[in-house]
Amino acid sequence: MDFFKFKNDLTPQKGRLLISEPFLPDPNFERTVVLLCEHNEDGSFGFVLNKVSAVNLDDIIEDVKNFSEPVHIGGPVQQDTLHFIHKAPYLEGGQDLGNGLYWGGNFEQLMILIDSKQINPEDFKFFVGYSGWSEGQLEEELEANSWIVTPHASAEIVFEQDLDQLWKRVLKGLGGRYDVYSNYPTDPRLN
Repeated sequence: MDFFKFKNDLTPQKGRLLISEPFLPDPNFERTVVLLCEHNEDGSFGFVLNKVSAVNLDDIIEDVKNFSEPVHIGGPVQQDTLHFIHKAPYLEGGQDLGNGLYWGGNFEQLMILIDSKQINPEDFKFFVGYSGWSEGQLEEELEANSWIVTPHASAEIVFEQDLDQLWKRVLKGLGGRYDVYSNYPTDPRLN
């Protein structure tokens, strides 16, 4: 869409957010906010933050009791896998994403901490599947203006509870023209 051409000077990096442009035609990423967990010469991957599934963690892991936290849809790739991001530096093996955010870690330790009620559920976000880009693919999509890259994500944004407003909130937070983009209608024909 030629009327939506803009220059985004930020490069993708782990710990940054990708915001889908208002009219991205891919239903997997329509009005999504993606936390990048890795970006290198081999490709990129991350998790969609604002799409929740219909199940909770204790619905899909039999050994989990009394931990009914929602599971999010991290993306269209390998939706039979479970991933998590968190604010728990004490969890062994977590990958530091910056700003007090971590990806993954020792799953057995996590299950023990959940079972013994030693964690704050609000410090964890679980995902089925992930969002992935092969070598050079994300750069091509950025060149096509499919994504807006933000500075490093804050824990406040990553763990936002109002998922219906997250896309709009992040764009508004960028200010300027992005504030205008946040008000674009879902279907411009209805404007």
